[in-house]
Amino acid sequence: MTDITDQLPEDDQDVELKSKTQLKNEMHELQQLGQKLVDLGQAALAKVPMDTELAEAVKLARRINRKKDGFRRQLQFIGKLMRNRDTTPIRQALDLIENRHQQATVKLHRLERMRDDIVAKGDSAIEAALQENPQLERQKLRQLALQAQREASHNKPPKASREIFQYLKEMLVD
Repeated sequence: MTDITDQLPEDDQDVELKSKTQLKNEMHELQQLGQKLVDLGQAALAKVPMDTELAEAVKLARRINRKKDGFRRQLQFIGKLMRNRDTTPIRQALDLIENRHQQATVKLHRLERMRDDIVAKGDSAIEAALQENPQLERQKLRQLALQAQREASHNKPPKASREIFQYLKEMLVD
């Protein structure tokens, strides 16, 4: 019985053969990458570098009802198209888009903590916020903080607290 490597030419013998499981896993990974592309919004999708054939396949998948079998087959087709392409630029673009979302979330959490400190600690937290961000207005923050404290003590909805957050977001987020 002859080994398959004996049948290959000399220069192809150093190529590593992949098992059926490895090939299946790679195909599933490419389908998942295709699913991410389909799930992107239109503006984000425009930032991903794709050739026209792949872009058309993604566009068609976005129109297909996700509960139908055709959607699954379209994702398989997208995975098949990506087998013959370098997916590195697509992966880099998706990482950049996902990272931007995470950075925006971190900024909003930071603003929420700043707002909570201003409401809870009052003037000392306002001073700290002004040290970091001199463009903020001390008087406006003090008025809103006092109003938020009054609302909290009377068990009213946190309208002023929301106003503080909106003001901070408006002034500090790019």
